[in-house]
Amino acid sequence: MPTYDYECKACKHTWDEFQSMSAKPTRKCPKCGKLKANRKIGAGAGIIFKGSGFYQTDYRSDSYKKSAESDSKSQTSSESKSESKSESKSSSSDSGGKST
Repeated sequence: MPTYDYECKACKHTWDEFQSMSAKPTRKCPKCGKLKANRKIGAGAGIIFKGSGFYQTDYRSDSYKKSAESDSKSQTSSESKSESKSESKSSSSDSGGKST
C-alpha cells in the first residue's frame, strides 16, 4: 500500500497517510477539521540505493558464486589455448613464404 502526501488548503498543514490504492482520498484535515484536504502529487517512496554500486550478483548464494567462478576460469583457459594455436599458425605461414 502506498503512502500519500496531503495538504490542507485552509491551514497549510501537511501530513502523510498510508492508504490502499482503491481508497478514496481523505478530505478532512486532522489539525483544523475542515474538509479542505488535498492529495498532493508526489514521486512516492521508491527504493533509493546509496553507495558505490549494486550488482545482480551481490546477493547470490555461495554455491552459485563458486560455480560461476569455476566457469569463468575454464572459459579463460580455453580462450588462451585457442589464441596460442592461432599465433603458431600465423608465424609458420609467414616464415615459409619466399626465398631469396
